[in-house]
Amino acid sequence: MKNATDSNRGTGAGLIRLFFHDCFVRGCDASVLLNTTGSDDATERLGRPNQTLRGFEVIDAAKAALEESCPGVVSCSDILAFAGRDATYFLTNRTADFAMPAGRYDGLVSLANETVPNLPAPFYGLQQLNNSFAAKGLSLEDMVTLSGAHSVGRSSCSSFSDRLSSNSSDMDPGYAAYLRTRCSGGYGMVAQDYRTPDDLDREYYRDVVSHDVLFGSDAVLMASNETARMVMDYASVRGLWESNFAGAMVRMGAVDVKTSADGEIRKKCWIIN
Repeated sequence: MKNATDSNRGTGAGLIRLFFHDCFVRGCDASVLLNTTGSDDATERLGRPNQTLRGFEVIDAAKAALEESCPGVVSCSDILAFAGRDATYFLTNRTADFAMPAGRYDGLVSLANETVPNLPAPFYGLQQLNNSFAAKGLSLEDMVTLSGAHSVGRSSCSSFSDRLSSNSSDMDPGYAAYLRTRCSGGYGMVAQDYRTPDDLDREYYRDVVSHDVLFGSDAVLMASNETARMVMDYASVRGLWESNFAGAMVRMGAVDVKTSADGEIRKKCWIIN
């Protein structure tokens, strides 16, 4: 993981996103890694929200190394959870250091048509976001805290183009003008946090306060007194967000985990045994 994040910080951001997208569809069971389950149904990797996911090669390399050392012991879902933990550690410049529980088994089902109904969209309002996280047993505070992952990585312009052309958008006019120059024709990629694009940090919350965020789902964190207070606390109190993010990652990693009764430990992460 250190080699992966040292060579490309975006890979670390991609691994955190990969972990999130896995846990929100059928729980943290590595179903997002599957290319096939032996059926004719398209897997999660082909679902519309997952077509820009990255970091699969890092997970495959870790799995291959582990299988050589201790075959049949460490599941792909545990590797993915550990990768999310390690990426957090390195992208926060070793600030967020936490233990991630193990013991997950890998799922046997992966369906592309389950991705859109389960993964929160960039245009979601506050209630939709809250409902999406609550459905996974995660709190409103977890939702605000995990949104901070948007402080690192890049996004396609198509994910927020509606906010550039809408008169009702609350985006800072100067920031919107800058984005229009980077997103000509609706194409291109931009940093999710233009101030510290390669670091996982609390700058994201300062961006939310100043209306310098890409997604409607980021902007709506200021739509209620409760969430706005969390945002402002994270923006101003050093170390608070990093500590809470670690706890939220662990709680997310416990969503609907599989056991030996309904899962397996795959030999390869992209195919069931």
